[in-house]
Amino acid sequence: MTAPALELAGVSKSYGGLRPLRIHEIRVASGESVAIVGFDRACAEVFVNLATGASLPDAGEVRVFGRPTSAIADSDDWLATVDRFGIVSERAVLLDQLTVLQNLAMPFTLDVEPLREDIRAKAIAIATEIGVPADTWDDSIVSLDAEARMRLRLGRALALEPSVLLLEHVSAGLRSEVAARLGADTRKIAARRRVALVAATVDAAFAEAVADRVLRWEPTSGRLTDRRTRGSFRRWLG
Repeated sequence: MTAPALELAGVSKSYGGLRPLRIHEIRVASGESVAIVGFDRACAEVFVNLATGASLPDAGEVRVFGRPTSAIADSDDWLATVDRFGIVSERAVLLDQLTVLQNLAMPFTLDVEPLREDIRAKAIAIATEIGVPADTWDDSIVSLDAEARMRLRLGRALALEPSVLLLEHVSAGLRSEVAARLGADTRKIAARRRVALVAATVDAAFAEAVADRVLRWEPTSGRLTDRRTRGSFRRWLG
């Protein structure tokens, strides 16, 4: 049987908040899309660091494809682990002076002026997949709106073909209809690529759009309540 893409069990991590981040238990199967509702920005960042092995829990265990992150031996081993993840976050830096295609090319090369034809072709494929309009591809990204910039971050996260996508408050600041559209498109891309997806959010509508399984996090106990019926989550929150 294939090991889950990501598992956390009995995890606690202090980070300077009112209480440690606690996660009682979560398992995300390979190719599954899951949204966790309730993490604020600080908790989401801690969660991403735990999932990728950038930090270790104070208690409990984190496993990536069956391997505990505590078994990561050195920096090379950690980099190999991180390469299995694509992280979509406002913390991911975009370079305003570069074009859309140049920003999307940066996971492949830092030599982006001019773009080699093979690299340009890769960037165009990603731009098409993430839904960035073709008439913006060769323009500086400085004029792009918040949705397009987050789609660029999604494209950067997808570039090196990760096994798991981690989404960190990607709908923050977006209108509800825009967030829902971005969520639905992201879920379709993850399903088509057969990658696992875990979204940390406080946005119930985005959670429903981006994931097939929606979990509500209880900060005191760390328990995650599973709502498997799509369309019912906003009523459940009320």
